[in-house]
Amino acid sequence: MGSLDTNPTAFSAFGDDAGGFQPLNPEDVRAYLHKAVDFISDYYKSVESMPVLPDVKPGYLQDQLRATPPTSSAPFDVTMKELRNSVVPGMTHWASPNFFAFFPSTNSAAAIAGDLIASAMNTVGFTWQAAPAATEMEVLALDWLAQLLRLPTSFMNRTSAGRGTGGGVILGTTSEAMLVTLVAARDAALRRSGSEGVAGITRLTVYAADQTHSTFFKACRLAGFDPANIRSIPTGADTDYGLDPAKLLQIMQADVAAGLVPTYICATVGTTSSNAVDPVGAIADVAKMFNAWVHVDAAYAGSACICPEFRHHLNGVERVDSISMSPHKWLLTCLDCTCLWVRDTHRLTDSLETNPEYLKNDASESGTVTDLKDMQVGVGRRFRGLKLWMVMRTYGAAKLQEHIRSDVAMAKMFEDSVRADDRFEVVVPRNFALVCFRIKPRGDMTEEDADDFNHELMDRLNRTGKAYLAHTVVGGKFVLRFAVGSSLQEERHVRSAWELIKKTTTEIMQEETS
Repeated sequence: MGSLDTNPTAFSAFGDDAGGFQPLNPEDVRAYLHKAVDFISDYYKSVESMPVLPDVKPGYLQDQLRATPPTSSAPFDVTMKELRNSVVPGMTHWASPNFFAFFPSTNSAAAIAGDLIASAMNTVGFTWQAAPAATEMEVLALDWLAQLLRLPTSFMNRTSAGRGTGGGVILGTTSEAMLVTLVAARDAALRRSGSEGVAGITRLTVYAADQTHSTFFKACRLAGFDPANIRSIPTGADTDYGLDPAKLLQIMQADVAAGLVPTYICATVGTTSSNAVDPVGAIADVAKMFNAWVHVDAAYAGSACICPEFRHHLNGVERVDSISMSPHKWLLTCLDCTCLWVRDTHRLTDSLETNPEYLKNDASESGTVTDLKDMQVGVGRRFRGLKLWMVMRTYGAAKLQEHIRSDVAMAKMFEDSVRADDRFEVVVPRNFALVCFRIKPRGDMTEEDADDFNHELMDRLNRTGKAYLAHTVVGGKFVLRFAVGSSLQEERHVRSAWELIKKTTTEIMQEETS
């Protein structure tokens, strides 16, 4: 029989390394990480001068780097050189202080350090026994953040009286938070309706405003809901694009009359398009009439609610079933970190629990711990709680509130500038640190013309590399979104972006009239 490879060294355990392959050689760890930390520090010093959007074409990286994996090892310095020369120039720099698109992806020294240490420990905390400190750190961090948000104790893992009925888990994204709560709500509704297995799922209905993030509708499909029973409820300027509870009630009553079972409502605090806020308390009151699950998606704006002046947006949260927010958006904690709290953890674990023989242990059997694998889709999980705890422990509530208030103040400054220029209009009220604005129609300019002007303005701004803005459509109008909040942003960056917007607008208008 012939061999696939006649080179005997191909079967050597250690190849050419006389001392053997040691991927965690302590001196290599120290040397590599020192170089990586230097790279990170230099990156933050220089990112402001880099174009926010790269000028690269699809497939560029494979043209610059090897298309096949290397057989032999290379010095770490070669790897870092390729990172600097090929990868960095192709990055959209979310860390740039000139990044105003989407929502911010904030970060901090404490979070980076926490993520680095968690990656080094590389624990897989599916059960308490597999990682006691990682599990308890996550519980502690979630309870701390719940207190900063002034969530009711019914959402906490631990209270002054001992273990609570509620609790939380740190997931990767809001999509996961929606999916697991949809599954729990689905199963509860099927039990209530006396369905055998999932036979009754075609009768279950779910509800959200048309401003709700698209991931909700994706999660509904993944959870098995009939697309015909997913209600996207229209909103308008009369409610500042928030969900109208009266309209919600009317639609739910009609569904019941048609023999359907209202199951789940997603209320959003700070929608992606316009930062609209659905009235949490009023929605919870409607849901109670039908025994429907209410989930609050506060992915972005939830961070602002650690400040007393924004906490009213969560009024009524004591009557909802679950709430999620993402510190990786606005609370200086790097991706990925979405916090989900539920009033009754058993409603999640009843749907998501797995208990194979190889994971059974005394702590789990005692009922005194919650194995976090039973509150998520997968089993394996990262040590996410460490970075969140390190952010809160290092900076404290006062500095985190200062961070939020500074961003909101800069957004208000930008909003005031827009309102002072009669060529522009602010399209929706600013609730947090997002300003939705556009060039408004004037003279014989139609709405379609205005959309074209605003699209051109956005494209030109982004091509400069000096700023990056994204858009949305609100009330049928093409609107620019200016999201303040990048961790390196200062007032001068906001002012510079506004000057660039004014200058570019003038150029477009002059070209149009010439």
